[in-house]
Amino acid sequence: MALKVIGAGFGRTGTSSLKVALERIGFGPCYHMTEVLLYPGRIGQWEEAARGAADWHAIYDGYASAVDWPTATYWRELADHYPNAKVILSTRDPEKWFESTQETILSPGMWEMMKDTAFGAMTKKTINALFDGKIHDRETLLRVFKENEAAVKAAIPAERLLVFEAREGWAPLCEFLGVAVPDEPYPRVNSKEEMKNFNDMANSEVGRAMMEGDGMPEEMRLALFKK
Repeated sequence: MALKVIGAGFGRTGTSSLKVALERIGFGPCYHMTEVLLYPGRIGQWEEAARGAADWHAIYDGYASAVDWPTATYWRELADHYPNAKVILSTRDPEKWFESTQETILSPGMWEMMKDTAFGAMTKKTINALFDGKIHDRETLLRVFKENEAAVKAAIPAERLLVFEAREGWAPLCEFLGVAVPDEPYPRVNSKEEMKNFNDMANSEVGRAMMEGDGMPEEMRLALFKK
């Protein structure tokens, strides 16, 4: 299965909600950073990607779409590798995006928790490197965020690109992908409260194993995620 949709937007631009939305309208399974933690061996695949030796077919085997980091770091390579895939640049107000990152995925507490783990080492190469390691510096993050958006818009032809905010709901997404609008609200997931629940799990024995690349035990994964 080749990717049909590539997400070029950074984490905390509604990517978790976009994952759910894409799966609801027929573009699933959708690869998200959570997949890296759920399954064994995924961290190593991204270590290879960071070294310039990515096996995109192996990484995305069985997936129809991909959003969030680390995918968003490699949108240019992926757009070339999957020339028939459409690209979605998820976005939001840059200032609000920065504030959200510092309260969740790029917060000092999160990075302290990941320190000295295989997951932490991988994310330093696939996320921190985008910001020259200055993941708490407002000026740097805002500059890189805006530069990334400008680069995507410049590189991807208009007919292949959707610049999308979650608050726009189903209509632009479904029109872009040529599918009917579902008769239900656009999903809203991965709030700050949900991130706290993730942090609690990450500090557990299972969470620590996931951070080392062992994945989540199958019975727990199936019970929580049905996959």
